[in-house]
Amino acid sequence: MLAHSRRLIGLTGGIGTGKTTVSRYLADRYQLPVLDADLYAREAVEKGSPILEDIVNRYGKKIQLSDGTLNRKLLGEIVFNNPEEKRWLEDKIHPYVLERFQSKLEQIKSDTVVLVVPLLFEAKMTDIVTEIWVVYCSDREQIRRIINRDRLTETQAIARINSQLPLEQKVADADIALENNSSIESLLEQIDTALLKI
Repeated sequence: MLAHSRRLIGLTGGIGTGKTTVSRYLADRYQLPVLDADLYAREAVEKGSPILEDIVNRYGKKIQLSDGTLNRKLLGEIVFNNPEEKRWLEDKIHPYVLERFQSKLEQIKSDTVVLVVPLLFEAKMTDIVTEIWVVYCSDREQIRRIINRDRLTETQAIARINSQLPLEQKVADADIALENNSSIESLLEQIDTALLKI
């Protein structure tokens, strides 16, 4: 499917564990190209997209804001509380994201590319990368970060965490595990070390 003569780092982890911090550092410090699944997932449901049309057909007009864009908050409430609906949505979005990754990888000439894929394991995309990096932190820290960042209640934060594979499982399947419980310096040091491992 993809030529693996280069290093394709699949960066994943749980919600709120620090994936953005890691990808930003790799881009800024090492000038590595970063492809972000979340960006493509947002693109997939843009106003006027066929996927948004499918979502509206399934949930009705209430799923759109007054300007015709997707009401992401409402959609989140639906899918994070219903595994079947979540699966339906992912079956629409994951193939689109995969296609975007493949076309971008064909255009990029760099020997090392970072693919940020929060649902790398869940979306069964592990075969498009050559190594897997998982950023993890404690449950307590994860909940605290999600509440602060997304202005969610503890219940909502826990629902989002529970909708993903357990972090322990991701860490067990990782080539590199980056622990992000303490200082930013400690995390950046681990990234530097990981990048030198070929």
